[in-house]
Amino acid sequence: MKVFLVDDEIVIREGIRESFPWEETSYTLVGEAPDGEMALPMIRDTNPDIVITDIRMPFMDGIELCRTLRSQMPWIGIIILSGYDEFEYARQCIALGVKEYLLKPIYSEELRKVLDKVSAQIEEERKGREHAESLRSRMNADKTFLKEKLIGSLFSEDEMEEDAENALMQLRLMGCPVPAACYAVIDAAFEPVEKGQEAVSQLAGLSGGLVHASGSRTGTRLLVLGDNPADTEERAYAFASSLVRELERADCGRIRTGIGEIVEKPGEILRSFKTARHIRHLLTDRNEESPLILGVREMGESAGDPKSPSVISEAKIYMTQHFSDPNLMLQDVAKAVNMSNSRFSTVFSQQSGQTFTEYLIYLRISRAKEMLRTTDMKTSMIAHETGYNDAHYFSYIFKKNVGMTPSEYRTQKQNQPEYNKNQLFSKSVKRFSTKTE
Repeated sequence: MKVFLVDDEIVIREGIRESFPWEETSYTLVGEAPDGEMALPMIRDTNPDIVITDIRMPFMDGIELCRTLRSQMPWIGIIILSGYDEFEYARQCIALGVKEYLLKPIYSEELRKVLDKVSAQIEEERKGREHAESLRSRMNADKTFLKEKLIGSLFSEDEMEEDAENALMQLRLMGCPVPAACYAVIDAAFEPVEKGQEAVSQLAGLSGGLVHASGSRTGTRLLVLGDNPADTEERAYAFASSLVRELERADCGRIRTGIGEIVEKPGEILRSFKTARHIRHLLTDRNEESPLILGVREMGESAGDPKSPSVISEAKIYMTQHFSDPNLMLQDVAKAVNMSNSRFSTVFSQQSGQTFTEYLIYLRISRAKEMLRTTDMKTSMIAHETGYNDAHYFSYIFKKNVGMTPSEYRTQKQNQPEYNKNQLFSKSVKRFSTKTE
């Protein structure tokens, strides 16, 4: 189980990070942030199973973070941290689907018990969804079949605008309303089809009626509902990313996912589907084994070459210039290259072979290694110079990625020949960028 930590108190984050025996458990700490605003894009990027969050934080507090996660990623288990005087806040969070509640100060044994409890709940819910899905399939076979047929009819070449309106009306009468200001279609192919369809259907069922699935010969087609174009794009890419994770969890392969254009009328849903299908066909022709996700805006100008390396190059240049800023976030880089957060996260990781967070750590650790080799600066100063306000967190990240502490690394490398640090760093970044692009 992957765990993400959100708390504005460095002491709390450090205590959980350093005191909890992560390596002795089945849990991995994949990231941390001081507030919900910074955490949200990192959560999208790292795709954790469990989020541990404080309630009262600046910018975006725990309640707003819980509300957003419930709306966009409701499958994530949430554990709330709070003080004794914050019961009213905790009550609101519990109403938002929080799994567990921990009072500060936090002790390792207590946290282990809560993580185990939430982990068991998540596994139980997954099994329950599988069982419920099986029961629903047997008990409501006709209704399920009709719903999928109606959703599928929106993707039919024979559909006219009035037919689409009629299909949506019938869905509403069945208790499956799909009214929205905007729509986008996801066309996903995978193997084996039947097993993958079950996983995708369960995930769509967790969306609270914001994503509807319809099986196809090669996989599943999904209708994504949104309040506006930006919201629809964000939800489509976030769902596509989670879809890949669930399909991999179900041991599916050859995963190819196309995201169609965003449309505003029911009669235009077919157009979104056609672009999604076209993109998925292009991806199917590619021989890579790894999962692929592509949206209509990444198609590029040249037909048959669905890449936009110039955008990713621009993003990497921006990151190289700003990685020492401790406040640099995914949304900053996404904004710099004119992409939504989820879309940028998906495109960057797919075309770079690393997530945004992994590449940012790579830049910072590469710079830190050079400074350790070529200067006598204190570790705390190097941490600050490479984008880490918390020297202890810097040491934790450094050891996790290099296999030794900064001091151990400096001792081992101090007798090696001196390097021109700026030249070496620029060559390292250039070589890595060339390799990944």
